[in-house]
Amino acid sequence: MDEREGLTHLRSIVVHGDHAALVTALERDPWPADSLQLIGDGLLAAVRDGADRAAYLAHTLVTALRERGWAGDGELAEVLDAIMGIGPSPMLRPLPVDLEDLSMILEGDPVQAGGRIDLNGGEVWPQSAIEYVEELGEDDEDDDPGRWLWVHCEGSHYAYRDMERFIDDLDDPQFADLLARAISGRGAFRRFRDTLSERPVLMTRWYAFSSDRQRGRARSWLAAEGYTPTLPSHPLGL
Repeated sequence: MDEREGLTHLRSIVVHGDHAALVTALERDPWPADSLQLIGDGLLAAVRDGADRAAYLAHTLVTALRERGWAGDGELAEVLDAIMGIGPSPMLRPLPVDLEDLSMILEGDPVQAGGRIDLNGGEVWPQSAIEYVEELGEDDEDDDPGRWLWVHCEGSHYAYRDMERFIDDLDDPQFADLLARAISGRGAFRRFRDTLSERPVLMTRWYAFSSDRQRGRARSWLAAEGYTPTLPSHPLGL
């Protein structure tokens, strides 16, 4: 399968908790360096559920995370060490929150983004959903104020830096220069995507790169709030 199909397959088996397929894929194929956070979430669940050979792969991942050193990589490595019994358990409370949903409200449009997390079940509520239930008179925030973890939008400056870093890492100087000019001024994100669409392989790579960095920043933000994300348990790996 090509790079795009490989990434889609990896995301699918992590989300669905198919531990056997995850282990097989990681042992068979080269690891996408820009998807270590995604792989880590899958291996956390696999090690927790006792999947065969998952702990061995987790050891390898911890080394790769610490060498890469992106936001959230250290937190993920510590949790992996703890679940394997080779490091202290971080003083963090588990919360079944979707890191992609969290990153959307954490780094979205400041005018529309932000929101809250339901600490009872980890559901992420964007501001638009909160306003909708308020209009209906169904918001139960006041019933239990301790139920919610509020998320204030941090804006798009981190995402802009991701574009700059991605461009700096390209080995095609001419195309890198096109992208650098595309992100100058208003409309930078749209022009970046439009220009990058000319290179489907690079578009796939960018998607993996930006998604993993956003996932890591969301994980780091949660850790600062005293929580660590968890995936649902799949005892049969299904």
